[in-house]
Amino acid sequence: MRAETRRQLKQDAFSRVTIRAAENTAHWTVEHRSTLLIAGIAVVVILAVGLGGWYYLSTQDEKASLEFSQAVRTMNTPLRPAGVPAQPDSPSFASPKERSDAAKKQFQTIVDKYPHTRTSDMARYFLGVTAADTGDNSAAERDFRDVASSGNRELASVAKLALASLYGNSKRTKEAVEIYQQLMAKPTASASKVTAQFQLAELYQASNQPVDAKRIYEQIKKDNPSGEAEQLATQKLSELK
Repeated sequence: MRAETRRQLKQDAFSRVTIRAAENTAHWTVEHRSTLLIAGIAVVVILAVGLGGWYYLSTQDEKASLEFSQAVRTMNTPLRPAGVPAQPDSPSFASPKERSDAAKKQFQTIVDKYPHTRTSDMARYFLGVTAADTGDNSAAERDFRDVASSGNRELASVAKLALASLYGNSKRTKEAVEIYQQLMAKPTASASKVTAQFQLAELYQASNQPVDAKRIYEQIKKDNPSGEAEQLATQKLSELK
């Protein structure tokens, strides 16, 4: 019963974060600085839920996964309005930075306590997310690069998406383009070719390279003659005119 309760707690937390992230990342938009990072969160969380017993491979990983669930809950804790005092029976944070700092400590604890678990890789990815959220791009880059070089191919590809987004937002366009091209050449379930294409095209738009953006959108339409991807590519092309 205790094991089943823990499993349910994790699934509940994962579900809430996934729904929230999916709402924020609809239509692959990159209009806000943290959108791509949140998109990465959604993908990672969905993968975690789908793999089911992934966190139960060992006693250490089971312990780490419970703490990971608690850290994810922290990231999803609501913010209270300015001037409103904290309520003992209703967890909240006064600012996004306060929330990110609290989650960061929890994820770092997992990395330190369970360094050889798969959950540790997940926690390190989220360390990169919290670092980027608080403007610490150097730390975010380090964490994303570490995860991108890990043995977990699916998680590594999500980290590469986040790293490319970080580079794009930091005006390191060439490095971002290289990563997107790598992902397009070798897509994964968590980082599909069309996802990398859209994000690369958005980067070209933001970098005042409309011709390159148009080329990518036209290729998306060609590769996906029907469905949401084709519709969105058509919309993006109309915005370039």
